[in-house]
Amino acid sequence: MHERIRAGDPGAFRELFQQHAQVVYRHAVRVTGDPGAAEDVMAVVFLEAWRIRAKLRDEAATPRPWLMGITVNVLRNRARAARRHAEALARMPAAEPVADFADELVGRLADQEQLRAAKAALEQLRRGEREVFALCVWAGLSYPEAAEALGVPVGTVRSRLSRARTRLRALAEKELTRRRRIPREPLRAVGQQLGSRAVAARADQEWIG
Repeated sequence: MHERIRAGDPGAFRELFQQHAQVVYRHAVRVTGDPGAAEDVMAVVFLEAWRIRAKLRDEAATPRPWLMGITVNVLRNRARAARRHAEALARMPAAEPVADFADELVGRLADQEQLRAAKAALEQLRRGEREVFALCVWAGLSYPEAAEALGVPVGTVRSRLSRARTRLRALAEKELTRRRRIPREPLRAVGQQLGSRAVAARADQEWIG
């Protein structure tokens, strides 16, 4: 099997993927807390495995440790890239306030404010709670599916999701209150504030569930 992989045998790589793709994916889900990102990581891992297939050695009884080593490196590179991106964004000048506002634009800006507050609140949860919330709420996995992805009992998924929802409601409201206290230029015309905030509040409630 190792010899066939090193030789670039498509059938061998198909077997490699079928036997180990889910292991790579589940590990990436646990690390990133994002099934979509985990799929991207899995794709990069097997592309990298193809590129460096000549480095696979015969000492190991299975290629799984080799693949997981590649997975760790891909996740590290992804985390470094995310940090560099965040640092670059932090160095950018603040956007100039917009002077003209239609009802639709004001509502959209208010919704984005609510979503930013909710995302900031999500980052304050424990990693396990974030992972369960992302799997069950964003990705739509059932409790048993999320439990399988995370390697925990179904009861743990239920309790973590319950805690996550309760904490998110309080944290998101606290974060939103903090953001509203920050002085800034008006983002609406006279008479538009009440309707926009009502729309934003509904969007926030749907996001948290």
